[in-house]
Amino acid sequence: MKTKKSPHFPSRLRPASAVILSLFAGAGAWAATPGAGSTLVAEVEFNDTFLQQPGAGKIDISRFNKGNPALAGDYRADLYANQMWLGRGEVKLRQVGGDPRNVQPCFNRALLERIGVDLDKLQPGAAERLENENACAPLPELVKDATASFDNSEQRLDITVPQIAMSRQARGYVDPKYWDDGVTAARLQYNANVYHTDMQGASSTQSYLGLNAGFNVGAWRFRHLGNLTHNEQVGTHYQSVQTSLQRAITPLKSQFTIGDAFTEGIMFDSVGFRGVQLSTDDRMLPESQRGYAPTIHGIANSNARVQIRQNGNIIYETTVAPGAFEINDLYPTGYGGDLEVIVTEADGSVHVSGTPYAAAVNSLRPGVTRYSVTAGQYRNTSVHRHPILLQATMQHGFNNLITGYGGFTAAENYWSAVAGVALNTDYGAFGADVTHASTRLANSVTRDGQSARLSYSKLLTPTNTNLTLAAYRYSSSGFLSLADAVALMDLEDRGLAFAMNGIQRGRLQVTINQALPRGYGSFYLTGSTQDYWNRGGRDTQFQAGYNNSYRRLNYGVSASRQFNITTGRWDTRVMFTVGIPLGTGPHAPYSMTSLSHDTRGGTAVQESVTGALGVDNAFTYGLNAGYTTGGDAASAGSIGVNAGYISPVATLTGSASTGRNYTQASLGISGGMVAYAGGVAFTPTIGDTMAIVEARDAAGARVANASGLRVDPWGHAIVPTLTPFASNQVEIDPKGLPMSVELKSTQQHIAPTAGAIVRMKFETANPGRAAILRATGADGKALPFGAEVTDAQGNTVGTVAQGGRIIVRGLKNDEGQLTVTWGKQASETCGLDYALPKADPKAPVQYQIMDAGCR
Repeated sequence: MKTKKSPHFPSRLRPASAVILSLFAGAGAWAATPGAGSTLVAEVEFNDTFLQQPGAGKIDISRFNKGNPALAGDYRADLYANQMWLGRGEVKLRQVGGDPRNVQPCFNRALLERIGVDLDKLQPGAAERLENENACAPLPELVKDATASFDNSEQRLDITVPQIAMSRQARGYVDPKYWDDGVTAARLQYNANVYHTDMQGASSTQSYLGLNAGFNVGAWRFRHLGNLTHNEQVGTHYQSVQTSLQRAITPLKSQFTIGDAFTEGIMFDSVGFRGVQLSTDDRMLPESQRGYAPTIHGIANSNARVQIRQNGNIIYETTVAPGAFEINDLYPTGYGGDLEVIVTEADGSVHVSGTPYAAAVNSLRPGVTRYSVTAGQYRNTSVHRHPILLQATMQHGFNNLITGYGGFTAAENYWSAVAGVALNTDYGAFGADVTHASTRLANSVTRDGQSARLSYSKLLTPTNTNLTLAAYRYSSSGFLSLADAVALMDLEDRGLAFAMNGIQRGRLQVTINQALPRGYGSFYLTGSTQDYWNRGGRDTQFQAGYNNSYRRLNYGVSASRQFNITTGRWDTRVMFTVGIPLGTGPHAPYSMTSLSHDTRGGTAVQESVTGALGVDNAFTYGLNAGYTTGGDAASAGSIGVNAGYISPVATLTGSASTGRNYTQASLGISGGMVAYAGGVAFTPTIGDTMAIVEARDAAGARVANASGLRVDPWGHAIVPTLTPFASNQVEIDPKGLPMSVELKSTQQHIAPTAGAIVRMKFETANPGRAAILRATGADGKALPFGAEVTDAQGNTVGTVAQGGRIIVRGLKNDEGQLTVTWGKQASETCGLDYALPKADPKAPVQYQIMDAGCR
């Protein structure tokens, strides 16, 4: 059967008659449409009394009794089963019976399987009807109490099937055969920052360029992560953090990696390696069955440079304004490994703190197994020794209560093994394990030891306390982790004495988030404390805070403990902050005042004003002033500014400040680009899994998936972050588009694989031209309200509104004839000639308003 072209109304302009006639539906009657297959839409009988005009006769509006019907034919549409998106597929619409208005979706065996129908629970005789591969039938004739409704304007098929007739699948499940590996494309993410200071006549400039480059071919993902740093003292240095080739192994629900990567940190400390790895990817499970980078809190006294390291590698660097800061967008390179946070102030002082980074207790569902196998060379830039490494781990959920796990690590002159259990109880999730490690050293006896760990995680419902992670580890004096063992062997290789900072004995780490009763705010606490076998003292570091608000006033108290490299001492600092908006408009600036005091007796007061301007708040700014007194330094004041701009192609930042004996300035730019067969697209932000939106002639349209994201002049936009292996909705808001541009669909769904760059094409109708016709009949009177207007090809292009006005769009020619129909008789049809003035290509597109007579 030849596909027919269906009349199409874009979602941003519904048929005027369908909207207007709905006002009169109250005067009609709802009637169940006869037939088994007609439960699609309840039929409405419109009362057309309000539409009668003297001498115009009766208007035939029966075509709207079932909404906006589609014509029989083949369509490609989004499939929804019980409100869950299943992907896009071919949909057949077939006429049922002799009524051309009764057009319904037709289902075959393949489509039933795709939507998840249990074929053993079809209506009697339905299975036999579908044995022929070309056979199809309306859904209610195949599945009892099931319905299917096709939305022509959104190209969407909504299917409702009773749960008893569905195959059991977890919520959020997307069949792997509909996962999209994306297109062949190259990608580049960059983050550049230049930081300059002048202190007492000595100047220093430090530059940083972080790169995350990659190339996709089919299911393979090539990635390279590195950074280029430069300063006058050490010159220019490029550091390769990791280079790898990765792909998903769908049958195993795993990721296969070749090159540089990191081991999981669930059972053993995460370490870098160069080799191969095959490990379970929980993201391939439905969202409802999926089993952590931490948020960094800190305090800066000036426009400071913040650098975050993990396992000796720089993984993040940025410039922050004075006051409390939060970094919650880390790009983790492993599941574990403590983070080192280095805050360099504008006056040159450096503060270093550590943030524990370990996975929470992981109980698995019954029958679920996770595993990881790694083989390769140990990789750590801090040592010269790189032994061969083999590590394997496994977890298995035995039942709702117990998850067992274990693993081993083997390297040159070192091995360790762990066994443990996780308990998912009403009192919280508990984890307990014991690790035995043996290290053979060249110049001393073999070191053997054990380490026991107890972990706890719980949301305490009565108090709404989120105890994200509480863990205690005790290690005997002979126990060494792989990283410590390799470091000790490296010292021996170089003939150096044992110079490790300390052999850990006990360590407690905790993260708590507590919401207080309404009106009393909330507080958080994260920190750790540990002692050592070979040195005295205890290292304790923490960040804690309390926040609340009163009307428009926001206030809070925060405290931190961190190590100051400059003085070699631990500093404890307490800060009180008060914030209030300076106005009520959407671009009203925000004032923040802070008062801090540290253990050295220093007191600092800071005042800052921040705000945003422009469409989508693209331009941000900040002004700050501060005064410090007491402590080790003389009293001093400072003043600074910072600004940022999110352009369509990049994010720009800058800052400058001056204080006692110093000045500081910085500039930064970040963003990304994607090159593929359709061209090159730029974006101010970029992620790992993304979509390239193509919408020709839709420049300026807003993409709803990210703030400020719009289609560029070349019809491209990059949606920077998609959730892999899950259903993602990408939506274009057509508000602001020229009236002559019509999007055939404003929403699409996609389920990309990890790291994929998917291509999503939003088709636009031929722009054509738009006009408002003031139409009259042969008698000079206005045409009947609600009459249908079609073009020469029979496509509906408008409806007669009040006063005989007709809004028509998509006129392909400057002149032609339209047909107006308000009944079935020949006398209830007339031809409407139009002739539009020649279009000026430089003028903005707008409606042409003109008179027209109907013959």
